[in-house]
Amino acid sequence: MATITSSTISIPSFTGLKTAAGGSRATTATVKVASAAPKLSVRASLKQAVATAIAVSASALLASNALAAEVLLGSSDGGLVFEPSTFSVASGEKIVFKNNAGFPHNVVFDEDEVPAGVDVSKISMSEEDLLNAGGDTYAVTLTEKGTYSFYCAPHQGAGMVGKVTVN
Repeated sequence: MATITSSTISIPSFTGLKTAAGGSRATTATVKVASAAPKLSVRASLKQAVATAIAVSASALLASNALAAEVLLGSSDGGLVFEPSTFSVASGEKIVFKNNAGFPHNVVFDEDEVPAGVDVSKISMSEEDLLNAGGDTYAVTLTEKGTYSFYCAPHQGAGMVGKVTVN
């Protein structure tokens, strides 16, 4: 097995740019990639360097909108619980509740146990709506900081309740 310890790639730049004197000029940029692996530097045209920077920024933006939490509805052994039942997320991060076992389930936020001003009808499933099959999901994004209590209407009496803290 071969190991690359360092590498330089030379990519032709564009030559259609004019200098102030009116002649053509090649423009190049060096992009250095830092990681825990050995250092790698790449020579690329200015246009390609900008394209790379945009791609890296887009990746970071997409990663910031990534799933914050996945909560299973029903434990793998059939228990009527949320797994996890208590967790924290950052404001604006998405929470996905996923049917696992013991369904049907739903997710209803308790109007007396959410931050002031939060309209639970906008973040809850109705008590009549149910997730009826394995893998069915309900997603919610909470933006108001504080603690939110929630429950599964069909199984609240069996103790199927949870809490999320939004930081």
